[in-house]
Amino acid sequence: MKRIDSMWGNIFASQSDGFHNIRPLLKKIPLFANLGKGELKEIERLVHCRRYQSGEVIFWEGEPGVGMYIVHKGQVTIFKDYGKAEQRELACLEPGDFFGEMALLEDDCRSATAVALVETDLFGLIHPDLFNLFDRKPHLGVRMLSTLANMLARRLRRTNQDLQQLAKDSPGTAVADKTAP
Repeated sequence: MKRIDSMWGNIFASQSDGFHNIRPLLKKIPLFANLGKGELKEIERLVHCRRYQSGEVIFWEGEPGVGMYIVHKGQVTIFKDYGKAEQRELACLEPGDFFGEMALLEDDCRSATAVALVETDLFGLIHPDLFNLFDRKPHLGVRMLSTLANMLARRLRRTNQDLQQLAKDSPGTAVADKTAP
């Protein structure tokens, strides 16, 4: 129960120092780059700002995914725990990068753990808040979800290319045939 309590505390913790007028910062993030001033203002109202200390867990693998995060300042590592003290870093994220976006698309548990590597400021968008906005402004929802789908498609394509390269480097595997677009 402690993990769930800390999760909700992290999501809804308020942090106001240094987070005023974040619209110009949101505009630099690819997910919001095509939005107008009014649309950015709507998103800005939904953003939860939070500062994480070095080594602080943002979310644990297996926790419910309730929203996405955008790195404003600092660094975040995303890693997968394979047990027996085996962890594999999946990504190291820097300002402008975002993570946890699958929580906006599906109601599932986190597939990896996110930890702040240094003092890190994050902007969070929570699924229910965002979809309430999409109910009120469907055109905004379509634009954002379309952009998100394009970004995820690019990531998937890159992953497929990486798997194909890995298969070429490892003779005797059938991965290349299964991942071809």
